[in-house]
Amino acid sequence: MKHRDDLRPLAGGVVHDRSWAEEVRTSARCSAALFVLLLFVDWAAGSLDWWRGGLWLLLALLLLLVLFPARVSAGEGWLASRRLLRTRRVRTDLLVTVRPVNGVTRRLVLADAFGDRVEIDPELLIRNPDLWYRLDEGTRGSERNGTLRRGTAALHSLADDLDRETALSVFRASGLD
Repeated sequence: MKHRDDLRPLAGGVVHDRSWAEEVRTSARCSAALFVLLLFVDWAAGSLDWWRGGLWLLLALLLLLVLFPARVSAGEGWLASRRLLRTRRVRTDLLVTVRPVNGVTRRLVLADAFGDRVEIDPELLIRNPDLWYRLDEGTRGSERNGTLRRGTAALHSLADDLDRETALSVFRASGLD
């Protein structure tokens, strides 16, 4: 019997980001809160009309588009990131580079032999061990094939972070923290 919290996904099965639906709800709540707040302030000032209400709605929808999270999924030999209008997919068994990008938020850029690229948040992999398992499985194949030329250090560092987080969660759950 397969349980939802198992670390290994079903052979050949597709795994998804478990927290995606909650992130969508959170972004919708933030947008709705902004819309209600703007309407209330405008109403309290006595300047609310249908033009301004439409403008506030447009602003709230723009915030929703900015906050809307990517849906990350992985299967045997591939990883995909789907946004509202576009899906990007890489072959993890044919990766050429894995590059960490540090900026306002940390990102991991994966590029395969066909020139396709996907950017994902490394924290997503820490929160979803089944996605990490699929990515790790594919990158090990890339290393064996010799296609992965740059980025093995970044992957090993991410694996260390994942192992550390897993050990800490086990200690917390057992009361040994």
